[in-house]
Amino acid sequence: MAHRRGDDRFALKVAVLLTAGYLLVEVAGGIVTGSLALLGDAGHMFSDVIALLLALGALVIAGRLPTKEKTFGYHRVEIFVAFINGLVLVLLSAGILREAVLRFLSPVPIEGATMGVIGGIGLAVNLYVAWTLSGRENLTVRSAYLHVLSDTLTSVAVIVAAVWIALTSQTLVDPLLSGAIALLILGNAVLLLRETAAILLQYAPPGIDLDEVVRAMEAVEGVDGVHNVHLWTLCSHINILDAHVVTCVPDLAGVEAVKEEIRERLARFEVQYSTLEFETEPCAGAAVVSRIEV
Repeated sequence: MAHRRGDDRFALKVAVLLTAGYLLVEVAGGIVTGSLALLGDAGHMFSDVIALLLALGALVIAGRLPTKEKTFGYHRVEIFVAFINGLVLVLLSAGILREAVLRFLSPVPIEGATMGVIGGIGLAVNLYVAWTLSGRENLTVRSAYLHVLSDTLTSVAVIVAAVWIALTSQTLVDPLLSGAIALLILGNAVLLLRETAAILLQYAPPGIDLDEVVRAMEAVEGVDGVHNVHLWTLCSHINILDAHVVTCVPDLAGVEAVKEEIRERLARFEVQYSTLEFETEPCAGAAVVSRIEV
């Protein structure tokens, strides 16, 4: 397991270096050629760099032990950085869309050949990074792989636009393409903001039905009821649950057996950590979801 984690880290480090290097090339190329599409794709590459860094950081953080001051460690840093990244991407896409409108109204000359060469380099970098990250079992690495793989489509679009400009000298395709890239960035940013905000606000994990979780817990022999349930996500792929469990089991060994069975059933819902408070009688306000008094 340690060897596999180290291999994943190395692959991510290579991916970060290559992607960040090409990001600088695209920014310089966009300025030199006048291509807004290249600058727009640079914004997309920036989101790739952040995604790769978050994946790498998640692997590094996973190996750290919590402390008395930070009992959950630094897991929430990943979500906070992703939320800030989403805000930056929204502002970036808005700037690209504004510039695209100005370019559409007042076209500027673009060096199509140079734009095509830079787009070809980007396609090669994206394909190599995707190949480096492919086949990984770690879910964080796999999500970064899918992020990079989607960016190859943008590189292909840049190359097509460059060929069109070189053959026809029609530069309107550049602001149109940059606008499409900006909308793609904006869509991804909105999804990222929604996902990270839901985690920061401690919503229940998407795709998990709380009622179904409660039914699975109450189906355990010896459980008379479950209430005061709180289910939330700490960070990517770490779900937490705490609940009150009413039981008729009279001895401690029996309670431990019930607890173990509940945790086995919770594992099917990808709940990695659970805190279960056992009671012989339901406490006051014994609803599944109860208001926390302040």
